[in-house]
Amino acid sequence: MPKPALQSIHLYPVKALAGPGPGEAVVEPWGLAGDRRWMLVDAAGRMITQRQQRTLALAHAEALPGGGLRCTAPGREPLTVEVPVSGETVPVEVWKDEVEAVPAGPAAAAWFGGYLGAECRLVYLDAPEKRRPLGPGWGAPGDTVSFADGFPLLLTTTSSLDALNSLVAQGDHADEGPLPMNRFRPNVVVDGTAPWAEDDWRRVRIGTVVFEAAEPSARCVVTTTDQRTAERGKEPLRTLARHRRFGDRLVFGRNLIPRGVGTIRVGDPFEILG
Repeated sequence: MPKPALQSIHLYPVKALAGPGPGEAVVEPWGLAGDRRWMLVDAAGRMITQRQQRTLALAHAEALPGGGLRCTAPGREPLTVEVPVSGETVPVEVWKDEVEAVPAGPAAAAWFGGYLGAECRLVYLDAPEKRRPLGPGWGAPGDTVSFADGFPLLLTTTSSLDALNSLVAQGDHADEGPLPMNRFRPNVVVDGTAPWAEDDWRRVRIGTVVFEAAEPSARCVVTTTDQRTAERGKEPLRTLARHRRFGDRLVFGRNLIPRGVGTIRVGDPFEILG
């Protein structure tokens, strides 16, 4: 088995949209720089994700210098969005967290509303260092997170995906496999570890940056959505329900909290510290 190393990095500038896979990324206390600083919300300010709008899988967002966006989607002309500078915030809801965010302009709302066929707004997290504390029970006082579901980063491993795909191949929906890693929307993918070894990690290092391993990642219907077509199937939830059920949660991957800052790069060594 090769020495453990960082195989790939994934950013999602807008929560629920596709994003780039850069060769390197800056680790900030609340996640990778540029990751999930933007989010779509409905008329009531509640987050919109692929859970409600699976065609968001086909839309792509790229971060521009200065924090702005370039967005593309089928049937739409490209959209460029600048970071809003008004400083005026509105309350939005990410799961049960109420977070203050800055709305983008009406052009962004019209562009995404036209694509989704539903009223929505694009909002920006202007101050991630203070807007959304980590949930109770994890991390340390002062830890914050972006618009990610719950933690600054999500790690997955190629060996666990291989093991999962072997189980899928033995099930009733084997024709849906093998599943690609993009079903799980990780931030960092590690190669060279044993299958499911991440269940037992407490602290890890990627390159020079140390991370605390938080709770395993509970998976939802988004993982059944083909990120190239937006079509939905049964896997991997059927297989996770049989083999990776932890209480009432179906688990794949491990959440991380940075315990340092720096730049991580594809190919960096990966080390288990405890």
